Amino acid sequence: MTEHASVPEKLDPQECLQLISPGGIGRVAFNDPGGPAILPVNYVLRDNSVIFRTAAGGTLDMGLRTGMAGVDFKVAFEVDRFDEAEHTGWSVVVRGGAHLVSSPEEQAELEKAEVHPWAGGDRHLYVKVAATEVTGRRVGNGS
Repeated sequence: MTEHASVPEKLDPQECLQLISPGGIGRVAFNDPGGPAILPVNYVLRDNSVIFRTAAGGTLDMGLRTGMAGVDFKVAFEVDRFDEAEHTGWSVVVRGGAHLVSSPEEQAELEKAEVHPWAGGDRHLYVKVAATEVTGRRVGNGS
């Protein structure tokens, strides 16, 4: 072990959700027709679900379609924060079913969530990842 190495501490699901609750940037991992893909997105957390926006016809739109009504596409969503100087940080992974939000009522409600993509272009499709598994680890801070 190096002089800065520490043992990772397992975080409970509620602490994980608290860490990612401010929103920001995370990465969504999924399988598209070409294989595994990981893309950064701006997100918010609402009711233990990760919500982000994407463009119609884009990689996420096409990659998250199952072709069957009511069937979610399984994804992993990861958020982390690290301080390289202090050798501290945490990482949270949310796994669950992702679906394009199609109901006008839910879309209207998500408009209030204020998900603001950094990427340019028309990004009016909302994607919701319902958390079925939440895990995380922390390093540093006396670990």
